[in-house]
Amino acid sequence: MDAPDHQLSKKRPHAVCIPYPAQGHINPMLKLAKILHHRGFFITFVNTEYNHNRILNSRGPEALQGLPGFTFQAIPDGLPHSEADSTQDIPSLCESTSRTCIGPFTELLTRLGNSAPVIPPVSCIVSDGVMSFTLQAAERFDLPEVLLWTTSACGLLGYTQYRALVDKGYTPLKDIRDMTNGYLETKIDWIPGMKPDMRLMDLPSFIRTTNPDDIMLNFILDETSRIPKAKALILNTFQELENESLSALSAMFPLVYTIGPLPLFLDQIQDENLKSIDSNLWKEESGCMDWLNTRETRSVVYVNFGSITVMTPGQLAEFAWGLANSKKPFLWIIRPDIVAGDAAMLPPEFMVETEGRGMLASWCPQEQVLRHPAIGGFLTHSGWNSTSESVCGGVPVICWPFFAEQQTNCRYSCVEWEIGMEIDNNVKRDEVEGLVRELIDAEKGKKMREKALEWRMKAEEAVVGPDGSSGRNLDKFIEAIMQ
Repeated sequence: MDAPDHQLSKKRPHAVCIPYPAQGHINPMLKLAKILHHRGFFITFVNTEYNHNRILNSRGPEALQGLPGFTFQAIPDGLPHSEADSTQDIPSLCESTSRTCIGPFTELLTRLGNSAPVIPPVSCIVSDGVMSFTLQAAERFDLPEVLLWTTSACGLLGYTQYRALVDKGYTPLKDIRDMTNGYLETKIDWIPGMKPDMRLMDLPSFIRTTNPDDIMLNFILDETSRIPKAKALILNTFQELENESLSALSAMFPLVYTIGPLPLFLDQIQDENLKSIDSNLWKEESGCMDWLNTRETRSVVYVNFGSITVMTPGQLAEFAWGLANSKKPFLWIIRPDIVAGDAAMLPPEFMVETEGRGMLASWCPQEQVLRHPAIGGFLTHSGWNSTSESVCGGVPVICWPFFAEQQTNCRYSCVEWEIGMEIDNNVKRDEVEGLVRELIDAEKGKKMREKALEWRMKAEEAVVGPDGSSGRNLDKFIEAIMQ
């Protein structure tokens, strides 16, 4: 790999970027790394060995060759070796990374430090917010560290309340029946920055446990408690979208930088080599765009439940028949592992019924899809990348949140931002059909689309406007990290 000029290497800032090892975390971290590289940083991007190999399998060896000044490294995640092409079990991954990764990560920093003058000395660590074991390494090497929380601001605000929810006795739940007996409708009206009609069910879902030793509950308690140890906090959002949540977070953590939506920053970069660096763990099917080119404007429902959501065969069938019965064209992304413990099989009758107006694919270039004029709406799991990318595309959403802060994003999409409608967790085909028709044809869908387009304009102003909040924050962040 070409090395940068030695004299430049001595002066160039060097950021080590390490995402949590799941697709929805790798994507925003890679975008931020590209932006920093474009602004003059040498980048070392650290995947886990498992995901390093998945990228090689999905995209070929050239995917990780990097560029001069942009290199990839890998460390073990501590889990048993696997050749599976799927997202690892999240609780196991959280437990393992927090316990085992500090050693390999420290060794990597040592190796990088011994590589001078070929590469510049490491000047900062940019870590995923839920990989905060890296703060130990930052302290050991006397390096500033910033945390990128890949959640929405409202989602992170919800996570920061976990300690209070435990102390006040809201969680752990007293009885498993509290999941279904209406307890989750309990109003939580005391959180600064959140409306008083927020319910327990609108907060990130890891509180829905009866076990005080639950891995995810305690993992979030630990990770949020370490945020003050970082030099700064970065969020992939913009001030105008989440002003109240951001004000509350800024009262807790004074250096909060909103640098988003990240895709809009990358739109401003003309370096095609840098843009070509990708991180998809599944192989994209390029035919999706060609198919969309044959459809009418705003006629297609795009369906994608992200990289982690799993469902039962019954839920898959309800979604399928709801889409079929709506008579609307659709592009449906069905991951090979979307059905828990089984292959995703759609009934032959469904394939016959939807022939000519539906396309199925295992993965796609989602940002391009959401900006295509044929897309009329997005049936989503409400992950933050998907939500913010729908805002960038001016696309309204139907929300079926699965876990984590997706419930919070759903609430805000439907109530605060007025760009969404929610599907009941116990999904039924009639509801899917009705909401899809409402999204594409009805007055409510039209109003949601108008609101989504308003948010898109505000997002663009935040990034590229002469006094845009996100543009200013990027400059401030780089200035702070260079000190």
